[in-house]
Amino acid sequence: MMQTKEIAILYVDDEDINLFLFKTNFESNYPVFTASSGAEALQVLKENEDKIIVVISDMRMPVMNGVEFITRAKELYNNIIYFILTGYESNKEIEEALQKKVIQQWFSKPFDMQKIDEAIKNSLPQLN
Repeated sequence: MMQTKEIAILYVDDEDINLFLFKTNFESNYPVFTASSGAEALQVLKENEDKIIVVISDMRMPVMNGVEFITRAKELYNNIIYFILTGYESNKEIEEALQKKVIQQWFSKPFDMQKIDEAIKNSLPQLN
């Protein structure tokens, strides 16, 4: 089983305060990369594909929403576990992403650190 210090997370959100809060809450347990857009996140993945094991993306972002970003990322990096974090209720697009296994799970904002941590740990066996 991987140790949490070996599990790098990429968190994608277009709001700086959310990037800051996520990183502050999780960096004591995991290395955390952040990106403020889907395009920036694809670049971070390209530069760190050997490190990032988990991607958590905000749903509502300009240009490319979370499911659109994850769909593109998953085509390039299929050995990563993907989650959506949203300030809104689940919608048809999130439900379809779950059914098609584009994402593992979705979380609501404000995020529950323990719930996300458990979901990450529970999904790790799928990587082996």
